[in-house]
Amino acid sequence: MPAITLDHLRHHAVARTLFAPTTLPQAINRLGFVQADPIRAPARAQDLTLRHRVQGYRAGDLEARYPRLAVEEDFFVNYGFLPRPVQALMHPRNLHSAWPATRQRQAAAVLDFVRDRGVVHPREVDAQFQHGKAKNWFGGNSNASTQLLDAMHFGGLLRIARREGGVRLYAPRTDSGTAPDPQAAMDALADVVLASYAPLPLPSFSMLVHRAGHGAPQWQHLCRATVQRARQRLPQVVIDGVPWLWPDGEQPASRRHATRAQADAVRLLAPFDPIVWDRRRFALLWGWDYRFEAYTPAPRRVRGYYALPLLWRDAVIGWANLAVQGGVLVPDIGFVSGHAPADAGFAAALDAELQRMASFLGMG
Repeated sequence: MPAITLDHLRHHAVARTLFAPTTLPQAINRLGFVQADPIRAPARAQDLTLRHRVQGYRAGDLEARYPRLAVEEDFFVNYGFLPRPVQALMHPRNLHSAWPATRQRQAAAVLDFVRDRGVVHPREVDAQFQHGKAKNWFGGNSNASTQLLDAMHFGGLLRIARREGGVRLYAPRTDSGTAPDPQAAMDALADVVLASYAPLPLPSFSMLVHRAGHGAPQWQHLCRATVQRARQRLPQVVIDGVPWLWPDGEQPASRRHATRAQADAVRLLAPFDPIVWDRRRFALLWGWDYRFEAYTPAPRRVRGYYALPLLWRDAVIGWANLAVQGGVLVPDIGFVSGHAPADAGFAAALDAELQRMASFLGMG
């Protein structure tokens, strides 16, 4: 096997995560984690991520099929969707045991109410208990009942049963059984991190393991040791002074990665797609800085409100903002170089991707 280069890692990054489209359950299991985001421009991040990896996927399929899938909404390195065995690694969190007595009594009453109803909408809880308003993370006011339900969900008392108009409906969470060994669980979560985002520079891997520690706060003190254990057991290479890691058994320098990654295809990626999620890795592999600007004031945006990274073959060469106007998909495309590539086949590949996007959105 030749010495591993950044070209090999770039091919590996593209080929391993843009695997051949499969079923929805298999895609989620293979990804290990799908980050969620409420913004729809033109679709939610989880749908934009899954459309490349699930045969015949349409916007909203995950939400529609969620109640029948062995998948849970929960916080991992961010909020999103996880296979149940992965979610089980982070529980029991038992955070409610540290709540003030008043909040524990509120939670116990709400839990009894949810158990009696089976599945509840937040407005039912608000109407039943009239908890009033409370300050939220953004400095505004929101229903205290909604905040309590969110805390009970994160604490492991409730699960998300399904969504109704985008609103989370809650049900009691069933105990997953014997609690995992803490260090074994953290090692397994580190492997999920790597499976989701590899190959990773060591600083990014360490950062993600510590973020996974927020998903399992009861074991956050084990994060540093978990990173060190991973460095001892996982394959790695140092390129230009930066250590990189990837899952055991994978071969970044394999020719099949280069062949797959360099196929004449355009992909418009979600801002949180595994290929582009880590901005440090993005800059190392593609030589420019991508920023998510939805929360940037409009006058300061460089590439747009919800710019989707544009992948051509194995290179992210630009971005696209998409709008639907009068039932027609309207793209606004920019390029890092200032112009579209002259490569034969690019225009046809871009047109094919826009047609796939329109079909995904239910426009044809």
